[in-house]
Amino acid sequence: MKKRILYIGNDLQVNSFTATYISFFSKMLRKEGYTVRTASTRNNKALRLAEMLALIARYKKSTDIVLIDTYGAMNFYYAYLVGQACSLLKLEYIPILHGGNLPERLENSRKLSRSLFGNAKMNVAPSHYLFDIFQQYGFQNTQIIPNSINSENYPFEERTQFSPRLLWVRRFQKRYNPMMALQVLQIIQKDFPQASMCMVGPEKDGSMVACKKLAKKHHLDVKFTGKLKKKQWAKLSRNYDFFINTTSIDNTPISVIEAMSLGLPVISTNVGGMPQLIENGKDGILVPEEDPETMAREIVKLLQDQKEAARLARAAREKVDAFDWKQVREQWNRLLAL
Repeated sequence: MKKRILYIGNDLQVNSFTATYISFFSKMLRKEGYTVRTASTRNNKALRLAEMLALIARYKKSTDIVLIDTYGAMNFYYAYLVGQACSLLKLEYIPILHGGNLPERLENSRKLSRSLFGNAKMNVAPSHYLFDIFQQYGFQNTQIIPNSINSENYPFEERTQFSPRLLWVRRFQKRYNPMMALQVLQIIQKDFPQASMCMVGPEKDGSMVACKKLAKKHHLDVKFTGKLKKKQWAKLSRNYDFFINTTSIDNTPISVIEAMSLGLPVISTNVGGMPQLIENGKDGILVPEEDPETMAREIVKLLQDQKEAARLARAAREKVDAFDWKQVREQWNRLLAL
């Protein structure tokens, strides 16, 4: 009999790239035959935490293991309190590590981190980036299981011609550096006046307002869509030829994996777990953080060498086949069977 799972995360019922992994992963686990309850659907942070803790208490006798989506910012404290509740009720739990800023959390919240991660049945890292760091901090109870997608939802589109049409997909938040994307476009437009960009994602900290002001000031051809459902931005991607990732902090973002599956050459900053996801020059391009000039120059090179752009896109699709749920499912089945 397969285990009964309580999955704790931000289950806001929005099929968006900004939603946590819980939306996709819980569906896949149910298809594998697991009984899965999820929490929380509350937008209010206090109510969300209350619902998470209440469900642990309510379903303690009908739960075999608790999965906890774990990030490095404020949501870290949710994970910590959920872990404490599980330990009190003698429930096994597995933190699923998502946040690119978790290394900073390990350093700055050592006592809480030891409690949460040290008492876990296992910590699941999506790449060697977080795995290696957790090992360095003494958390030997860590293993790698990649973030997963259903590749059928992100069909590869072979591009025979590439134009300076850029796609950026993330929350408008300083840590993801959306302003750099506009700077890249501004540089490219010097050689390609027809260059354009679409920026997909919701406002977080005022960054979208700042980006819109800059785009207007410099007459940049930028479309701001706000938050889109995954299917919507996957369909939208057909109108663009390059995916840029300008973040200052990252792990192995699902949005980049999806872009690689869709056939968009990815040009990303070389931060966090990105070198574990993209091999520079083989299946994507990595550039220094906060360096719009280099990112723009690399895009121009690909526009001038379109065969190379197509080769990168094909190589990226081959790589992300390993992230398909059909490949990842058995790793989770083995872990949950322990």
